[in-house]
Amino acid sequence: MAATTVTDSGGVRIITEVIPATDPRAAQLASGSRPPAHAASSFQVRGFRKAQPKALGTIHIFTGIIHVCFGIILTVSEYGTPSIPVASGVFFWLGLLLLVSGSLLVESEKRDNISLVKTCCVVNVGVILSTLVATLVHTTAIARNIPGCDTNTLYQLRAEWCFNPGNKVLSNGLDCMFVIFCLLEFCAAVAALAFGYDALKQHNYTRMVRGGPGPGPSRGPSQP
Repeated sequence: MAATTVTDSGGVRIITEVIPATDPRAAQLASGSRPPAHAASSFQVRGFRKAQPKALGTIHIFTGIIHVCFGIILTVSEYGTPSIPVASGVFFWLGLLLLVSGSLLVESEKRDNISLVKTCCVVNVGVILSTLVATLVHTTAIARNIPGCDTNTLYQLRAEWCFNPGNKVLSNGLDCMFVIFCLLEFCAAVAALAFGYDALKQHNYTRMVRGGPGPGPSRGPSQP
């Protein structure tokens, strides 16, 4: 049963009616006072856009293309004696992952979709782990000799390119370049993940507030 109180203040009579949660009018009034779901989602996506996902996505797409192109070139040129990065396939699986991540980040700039933000966060976790692994692979390649130039015996013949120190310098230069790329990709993925996680926290908090129990709706002031 609804409880009604009447208060007179400054010539204005205020009638307050507390409606129980079981009353059908409570559901109608509560639904009318809630903001649309898409409006709340749009607010959280705007928070994610503070990270400039289009710029971060462009970085991932650009470096992903570089990884794939160099992977093709080095795989062909090092056929038979592949280096550690080529043998591990890091150029291809990291490059493709960066292309996917970059495409999702660029798309999140255009669409107000919190599910797209969640997908970006999941993919960027993979990018963070993959860049750490790729950095380890490239630093290991820098520390080791050129493939095919290791000799186990004193009189074992080595290939002609093993006697040219410029080949090792070139190989180390490429690996250092990709280590720098991995650092750039890592920073971009961390930024996207941080802002995405913050947007998801706001989304979960908004759902909790909108879905949680609240006081019964009341009627506004009315003139006597």
